[in-house]
Amino acid sequence: MAIKLFVTDLDGTLLPTQATVSEGNIRAVQEAVAAGVTVTIATGRMYRAALPVAQALGVNVPIITYNGALIKTVDGKVIYRSCLEPSLVVEILDFCESKGWYVQSYSRDALRYPEHTELSDQYEKSQLVTGEAVGWDGMREITEETPKLLCIAPRPEDAEERVKALSEHFAGRLEVFRSSPRYIELVRIGVSKAAAVTLLAERMGITKDEVMAIGDGNNDIPMLQAAGKSVAMGNAADGVKAICTCVTDRPEEDGLAHAMKALGLID
Repeated sequence: MAIKLFVTDLDGTLLPTQATVSEGNIRAVQEAVAAGVTVTIATGRMYRAALPVAQALGVNVPIITYNGALIKTVDGKVIYRSCLEPSLVVEILDFCESKGWYVQSYSRDALRYPEHTELSDQYEKSQLVTGEAVGWDGMREITEETPKLLCIAPRPEDAEERVKALSEHFAGRLEVFRSSPRYIELVRIGVSKAAAVTLLAERMGITKDEVMAIGDGNNDIPMLQAAGKSVAMGNAADGVKAICTCVTDRPEEDGLAHAMKALGLID
């Protein structure tokens, strides 16, 4: 069955670390779109951080951002949005402040944190975005349209402990998971890249067998399993490679473009 929806993770898949989209990947995406395939980016990034990458592809692709909480096209059309309740956002902020943990919010696609720290600086440089330090009280005052909160730990072992604490404290009220060794994602129950891919396919009248996904991290596994065909990057974790249909090259070797060719999406 022909692939009609191709979903790609961003960092470590379409993009090498802190890099721009390669000409090879741009050509591959444009050829796939010209052949009738809808290409979708799925990322934990905020919309405005993912938008320049999507614009570089030169096509009006839908972008799954905030790990599935917002699907929005390059030209600004909102396809789906699922935000945390403002009261829950305040509870999460209270909990993190009481623990002395760094956390940042994304209300209305703006990055905010209590104060500038080494963690906020690192994040801004990696995402090429600028945030605003507003204090804890300021964070609690700006809670509308918050697709997610992100808690960043100084060390991976700290992140593991925080996932456990947050999962126990907000059990049944909050999805808590790691998107990288130090990043802890906090989203509404039911929100995920996998759920967003399934929703988008349903709205487009596309079956699971007509969906292909590509990724590299363990957090991509549910998304990869939601697709009929799945591709692991050459740099992917062993657990990702084990559940995928095939394995391609690394991102710096245009692994996405090579996968598209190998699986017949483009010539």
